[in-house]
Amino acid sequence: MSSVRTGAERLAADPSLVRGERVGLITNPTGVLPDLRPTARALIEAGVPVTALFGPEHGLRGTAQAAGGEADTTDPATGLPVHDTYLKSADDVLAATDIDTLLFDIADIGTRFYTYIWTMKDMLDAAIRLGIRFVVLDRPNPLGGTVTEGPLLDPAYASGVGGWPLPIRHGLTAGELALRFSQDAEVIPMDGWRREMRFADTGLPWVMPSVNMPTTDTALVYPGTGLFEGTNFSEGRGTTRPFELVGAPYVDERFASALNDLGLHGVRFRDTWFTPTFHKHEGVAVRGVQLHVHDAEAFRPVLTGLSMLHVARTLYPDGLDWWGPHRFFEHLWGSGTLKSALEAGGDPRDLCPEPSLPDGHLLYPSSRR
Repeated sequence: MSSVRTGAERLAADPSLVRGERVGLITNPTGVLPDLRPTARALIEAGVPVTALFGPEHGLRGTAQAAGGEADTTDPATGLPVHDTYLKSADDVLAATDIDTLLFDIADIGTRFYTYIWTMKDMLDAAIRLGIRFVVLDRPNPLGGTVTEGPLLDPAYASGVGGWPLPIRHGLTAGELALRFSQDAEVIPMDGWRREMRFADTGLPWVMPSVNMPTTDTALVYPGTGLFEGTNFSEGRGTTRPFELVGAPYVDERFASALNDLGLHGVRFRDTWFTPTFHKHEGVAVRGVQLHVHDAEAFRPVLTGLSMLHVARTLYPDGLDWWGPHRFFEHLWGSGTLKSALEAGGDPRDLCPEPSLPDGHLLYPSSRR
């Protein structure tokens, strides 16, 4: 029995919470009720007139890898048209439908460079321009809502992995973000969620938000180790522990030892080998570390990621290099400061502000204030 009722569950129980004659739904496999019924099916059974579905990065069914979507199709379960939104013009996608209300029901993981919240913002902005009502069916932030980490995004570095001045670990729910993006957004808030809650406290089922985000452990480390996506280090894609395993062919036993010597709160590093089955260093045995978080409250993922990058640059100055599309590493960080600091041999940990509580309008207050 879950202690939290999501916005989707509340709407399925009371369809009058949303007005609309032709309703669209942006969702993916995380859009489920506690009984694991997909939100689309549950809303249709409750009488909500859903007429179109929209998929984000990875697709409505979640089959695509990073930087991919699924083609427009028809959903066999509901018979509804499915519109791919990833890297598409949101105005064009919505203009091709006849909906008057657009719902968003996707589980975010609380990290600025995870793309679902930017799909939400793009679709929200387009809906406002086209006179379509936009409603977020709110879900928990699995990292909790009492800590923000990392500097704000520099708007000059806005991209598909960051379109608003948020810290990397933002501490907000999708509904709170939508209201920050625009006061024209509407939210069906959760019942029972408190900012202090970790995902395990909610009683809700964990559904993989994407193909390389299998567990809540992955989500916890991702705000820090996700920065390695912009380097030639493997971030563990192609293994069963993505983002918990980090390594490269030129790494040796010094990496784990140096990281443990830092005494970072809440985490230890295990020297390990792994062979990615796809992506960077496919089929190559690489050496690196596995992060073992033993105190989630004390653990600071962004500071940990910066520490790992600093040690990697110090130990392997001729090995660590940048990877991906133009300025990808800078887009992940949200400015050019981190790359500049690493290249200059500085300590990038100086770039990380002290953790703080989210500010601004919050739907779910914290008892820690």
